Amino acid sequence: MNDVRAAAGAEEGRVFPEGVELRHLRAFLAVADELSFTHAADRLRVGQPTLTRTVRALEETLGARLLDRTTRRVALTEAGCRLRDEVAPLLSRLDATLRAAGSEPPVLRLGFTSLLPGACAEQVPAFKAATGAGVRLVRRDTPLAGLTSGACDIAVVRGDVPPGAAVRSRLLLHEPRIAVLARDAPELAGRRVVDWAELADFPLVVNTVTGTTGPELWPEGRRPRLACTADNFDEWLEAVAAGHGVGVAPEPVARRHSHPSLRYVRLKNAPPVAVRLAVPARDAHPLAERFLGQFRDGSSG
Repeated sequence: MNDVRAAAGAEEGRVFPEGVELRHLRAFLAVADELSFTHAADRLRVGQPTLTRTVRALEETLGARLLDRTTRRVALTEAGCRLRDEVAPLLSRLDATLRAAGSEPPVLRLGFTSLLPGACAEQVPAFKAATGAGVRLVRRDTPLAGLTSGACDIAVVRGDVPPGAAVRSRLLLHEPRIAVLARDAPELAGRRVVDWAELADFPLVVNTVTGTTGPELWPEGRRPRLACTADNFDEWLEAVAAGHGVGVAPEPVARRHSHPSLRYVRLKNAPPVAVRLAVPARDAHPLAERFLGQFRDGSSG
């Protein structure tokens, strides 16, 4: 069966085609989440050649290319996006069912990237008391904190939800932005407050995966030069500490990660960062819906 939707399970029966096993789907979802065979192999604790063979076997069984691979990047094809969006919630529900069958207490997996907002942490005790369920925190350095791969049931998302993502979101709050600089950098030396527009004069270090600030936030024709990019928060932090350029991050996130070679400067007139909770658009876990319901509607997406 070559229809990729059937690989995720037709709506009527959700039956996998012959030859597709759970290990194939879990391997594919890990790569789809990390967009890196190396990182996905580390997460699954398998060798990269084994992971590559497993994903290739899935593609051959389905008769569809799921991933575009080059020496520099991995990207999902259109078929890969459809398969990810269909399969991730199914495997998440399957895992929950298996845990329940083993008499384990129900667990909500709450995903985040670099820092769990206080508003979420404060709601966890009330959620546990109301449902009797546990809460497991899951950190993933991906735009949706592992939600689309089924690594979590509900996720904290800072900034905009990626276009086309099959999720529903609710606005929780806004966080102010703060500038992060190398301690010995001459730029903005001695300044405690800087206007947002002034940052256009300095090279910018951008976290392209979970970051919330890029040159496009400034007016066209008055944008900072891109100094370098990083694909996770720790690399971004070290690049700023090394003096490659100025970084900008939500204030709670930046201040939580202290570094002896960094200093923080308050920003004036900077656009705030939206913080949302997101769940899959379809087949969201009932516990995720319950947790989401503890927050008042600010905005839906």
